[in-house]
Amino acid sequence: MNQPCLKLTAYFGERQRAVGNEARFLADTMFDLFGSTDVATSVMLRGIASFGLSHELRTDVSLSLSEDPAVAIAAVDVEPKIRSLVGEVGAMTGSGLVTLERARLVTRHGGSSAFDNFDSHNGDAAKLTVYVGRQERIAGKVAHYAICQLLHELGFAGAIVLLGVDGTAHGERYRAKFFGRNVNVPVMIIAVGSTAQVTAAATELAALTPNPLLTVERVRLCKRDGELFGRPQQLPTTDAQGRTLWQKLMVYTNEATRHDRLPIHRALIQRLLQSETARGATVLRGIWGFHGDHKPHGDKLFQVSRGVPVTTIIVDTPDSIARSFDIVDELTDHHGLVTSEMVPAALSLDETQRLGDINLAEHDY
Repeated sequence: MNQPCLKLTAYFGERQRAVGNEARFLADTMFDLFGSTDVATSVMLRGIASFGLSHELRTDVSLSLSEDPAVAIAAVDVEPKIRSLVGEVGAMTGSGLVTLERARLVTRHGGSSAFDNFDSHNGDAAKLTVYVGRQERIAGKVAHYAICQLLHELGFAGAIVLLGVDGTAHGERYRAKFFGRNVNVPVMIIAVGSTAQVTAAATELAALTPNPLLTVERVRLCKRDGELFGRPQQLPTTDAQGRTLWQKLMVYTNEATRHDRLPIHRALIQRLLQSETARGATVLRGIWGFHGDHKPHGDKLFQVSRGVPVTTIIVDTPDSIARSFDIVDELTDHHGLVTSEMVPAALSLDETQRLGDINLAEHDY
């Protein structure tokens, strides 16, 4: 099967309570909803740094993060299913950011036909996202190692493996436990490559994995290891029907690589916060991955420093993204992978403001 799907992503604090049900955490309430409606897959990822509309900085070196870390929850399914849930998700989220993005959902019988309507405008690249269980295996190897190896051999620009701590797969809830193998707890693998590379990988992975869940999205590859290929797409403020357009930057770097004595992601968060133009950003730490010609690498049992990949996600209006990209461009002068993409709907919330809506914009660029 392959058909249009939507990815719903929510960014908020892990200990945040659901609106209308203060006895329950928002994340638990969301996963109850996703599980009861048999959403194809959903996953919760803990962030290591973030700020939002309130401009309160949280990092993994502060006490506030250990008490209430930032999280990102992504849920993916066919368009009618997600459309039926997004209103309820928005209503239960008192503070945070909720986005909707279009993609193609690929399962075993989809193969390369997922790209029948996938048009790479202006040399844009593609983003492949793969959802597997922590201990799922491919050809005798842990799945995320095998997948990264395949993507590297195919010449992808980069990939990052993000470890989920909670989620659902095919309607079943899987929450990580301190003692246990956590076999089916979801892992999200995000990779960027050309349309041809993503087609080849999606076709092979749909055949190799026993119950594959893959999505394909169009992105622009803006920078790679300091080389500028193009700025983010110049998008209007609204579409022809007056619906607000949003945009997303994803900045992939290595935790050990520094800019002016700070890890790049920390310097980036600080600069974005000081700019007073960015509405927010979230940093997610990976456990494995690669970029460019570097071989896949990541967490090991014995190591002095963590040479793991991280990704900084910035969602904002096109005008703000253009200003934020100037900061990103400066800080990734020699290192990193930077992509941009259109976000057709976003709802930004805090206690006093409500910006945007959940109506999907239409814009051909």
